[in-house]
Amino acid sequence: MKGFIKWMVRHRVPVILLCLALLVPSVLGMAATKTKYDLLYYLPQDLETVQGQEILLKDFGKGAFSLLVTEGMTLQEQADMENALKEIPHVESVIGYASATKGMLPLEIIPQNIREMFQRGDCMLSAVFFDEGSSSEETMEAIGRVRQTAGKKCFVSGLSAVVTDTKQLVEDQEAIYIGIAVALCAAVLTITMDSFLLPLIFLFCIGVSVLWNMGTNYFLGEISYITKAVAAVLQLGVTLDYSIFLWHSYREQKALTEDRDEAMAQAIRLTFTSILGSSLTTVAGFVSICFMSFTLGKDLGVVMSKGVVMGLLGTLILLPCVIRLLDKAIEKTSHKPLLPDVSGIGRFVRHHYKVLCVVLVLMIVPAFYGYQHVRVYYDMSKVMPPELPSVIANKKLESTFDMATAHLLLVDSGVSQKDVRDMTEEMRQVDGVQSVIGIDSLLGAGIPESILPPETLRLVKGERYQLMLINSSYVISSDEVNAQIDRLNEILKKYDQGGMLIGEAPCTKDLIACTDHDFTVVSLISIIAIFVIILLVQKSLSLPVLLVAVIELAIAANLCIPYYTGTELPFVGPVLISTIQLGATVDYAILMTTRYKQNRLSGMDRKEAVEKAVASSAQSILVSGFGFFAATYGVGLYANVDIISSMCRLIARGALLSVAVVLFLLPAVLLLLDRIIVHTTFDMKSVRK
Repeated sequence: MKGFIKWMVRHRVPVILLCLALLVPSVLGMAATKTKYDLLYYLPQDLETVQGQEILLKDFGKGAFSLLVTEGMTLQEQADMENALKEIPHVESVIGYASATKGMLPLEIIPQNIREMFQRGDCMLSAVFFDEGSSSEETMEAIGRVRQTAGKKCFVSGLSAVVTDTKQLVEDQEAIYIGIAVALCAAVLTITMDSFLLPLIFLFCIGVSVLWNMGTNYFLGEISYITKAVAAVLQLGVTLDYSIFLWHSYREQKALTEDRDEAMAQAIRLTFTSILGSSLTTVAGFVSICFMSFTLGKDLGVVMSKGVVMGLLGTLILLPCVIRLLDKAIEKTSHKPLLPDVSGIGRFVRHHYKVLCVVLVLMIVPAFYGYQHVRVYYDMSKVMPPELPSVIANKKLESTFDMATAHLLLVDSGVSQKDVRDMTEEMRQVDGVQSVIGIDSLLGAGIPESILPPETLRLVKGERYQLMLINSSYVISSDEVNAQIDRLNEILKKYDQGGMLIGEAPCTKDLIACTDHDFTVVSLISIIAIFVIILLVQKSLSLPVLLVAVIELAIAANLCIPYYTGTELPFVGPVLISTIQLGATVDYAILMTTRYKQNRLSGMDRKEAVEKAVASSAQSILVSGFGFFAATYGVGLYANVDIISSMCRLIARGALLSVAVVLFLLPAVLLLLDRIIVHTTFDMKSVRK
C-alpha cells in the first residue's frame, strides 16, 4: 500500500474531485430511499399477529385502520361525512352506524347498551380502513385527506395517525438535528484543536462520508425513521476520533521530515492499524444489534456499520488530501489549544489508585441493579408531543368512549352464529373490554343479517373470515392489556382454533417478548465479539476481560440513572445504548491500555507506566469523548420525539461516563492488577517489575 498512499497524497486534487463526484449518486440514492415510520413493521414475520395483518389485507383488502370520533353531528351529517370519506383514495371502507344502516334503523329502536358502542352524548364513533399498511405513503396521504374532509369536529386516532404525525415531525426536524450536532461539535473542536480551520475540515470530510453512507441505503430499499434521524449524528460522533488520530500523527511526522507528502503518507501508514482496530470494535457493536429478532436492530446496525466503514475511508482517503491542500491555511489559522493541561490526572490516579478501586467496587451493585431494573415503555404515542392531532385524538377516544385501544378479531366464517354470540358474550365479561362489535352486536338481537345491503355485509364477512372489533379501556403495553389479550385469545381458541387476535396492542405484546429476548442475545454477542477483537489485538487473556468489564460498568452507570430518577425509557433504548456505548467507547480503554503496555515494555515500573499512559492518552480521549457528547447531547435536548431524544441523551451521557471511567478507574485497576496482566499477556513476558 505504500506506493498507493504516496500516489494518492501527491495527486490530492483529482482524489478530492473524485470523492466529491461520488456525492451526486449519493444524493440521488438518499432521495430514492424510502422511510418506514411504523416500528411494528419490524416484528418477525412468523408471528400470528403479523400473519393476521396480512390476512386482513388479503381477504378484506384492509391494511391500516383508524377510529374516528366526531362531535356535534346529526345522524345525517355523520352519514354524509362517512360517505364522503369512502371516496378518498386508499380508503377501503368506512364502518359506522350511520352509513352502514343507511338510515333504515332509527336510533330509537336500538337498545341502549348497543347504542353506546357508537354514540356517547354528542359524539359518534366510526372506523376507517385503508387498503395499505400503517406506514405506507398512501395511507399517510389518506390520513391527511380524512382530516381535511372530516373537518375540525373529527378526531382521527390510531397507529396510522400517529405514524403520519411522526413523519411530519421528523422530516421537519432532521436537518436541525444535523445542524445542532455540527455546530456543537465544531465548538468543541475549536477549543481542543490547534487550528481554527481544522474543525471545518474534519466536519467537511465526515459530512462527505455521511452522505456516502446515506446514499448507499438505496440498496437496502428502505430504512426506519429512527435510523434516518440519528445515523448522521452517530456517525459523526463515532468516527470523529479517526480524524483526530490522523492529525496528531501527521503533526508528529512533520517534525521528522521536510517532505510533507512523505510525512502525510507515513502518518496514514502509522494511523491505519490503530484506526482499523478502533473501527473494528465499533463495527462489532453495531453488527451485534443486527441479531435482534426485532429487525429495527438490523436496520440501524447495517446502516451504522456502513457508516463506520465510510468514515474510515473518508479519514484515510479524503481527509489527508484536504489537509495537504490546505496545509498553509491551517498553519495561518493555528492557535494554542484552549484545553487545559490534563497530565495531572495521571499523577492523581497514581497516588489515589486504591481509593479509586474502592469507588469502583462500591459502584458495581447499585449500577448493575439499576441497569437490570430500568423501566421501559412500548406505547408509541408516548414518544410524541402531546399537542399533536393524533395524541389529542387518542385522548379524546379514551375520555369519551373509555377506549384506550382496539383489537381486531378474525373468526372463521364457518363458525355458527350461536357460537359467535356465545364467544362474544364471554369476551364482554373480560376485564377492560368495553364492547365486542360484530354483525350481531351491530344489528342487535333478533334483527337478521339480510336487512343489511350486501355491500355492507361484505365489509365485515368474507369467504374465510368474519371481522369483529373489540374495544378496550386498557392502554397499550400495560400489564392489564397484556393479561386481557391472553384471556381473549384463550376464549377465541375455544371456539375457533384458527382465529386470530390482531391490532396494535397484540403486536405490541409480541414486541415486548421479542425485545426482552433480544436484550440478552445482543448484549452477549456484542461482549463476545469485542472480547475476541481485544484478545487478538492485545494478545492477552486478562485485558479483554478487564476492558469490557470497565466499559460495561460505565454502561450500567449510564442506564441505572433513569431507574433511580424514575424515568421510563423507550423500549429500544437499553439494548441499543448498551451496544453502541460499548462499541464506540471501548476504543478509549484500548488506547489507554496500549500506552500502558508500551510503557511497561520500555522498562518503566507499573506506577510510572500508568501515570505516563494517562498523561499521553488523556487529551485524545477527552477530545473524542467531548466531541461525541456534543454531537448527540444538543440533539437530545432539542428533539421532541422522545425515542430520538432519549437515545441521544443516553449516548451523550454514556460518552462522558466512559471517559471518566477510562481516565480514572481503568488506570487504577491496571495498577492494582499489574502482576496478573503481565503474566497473562503474551508480549509482556519480558517485563520483570
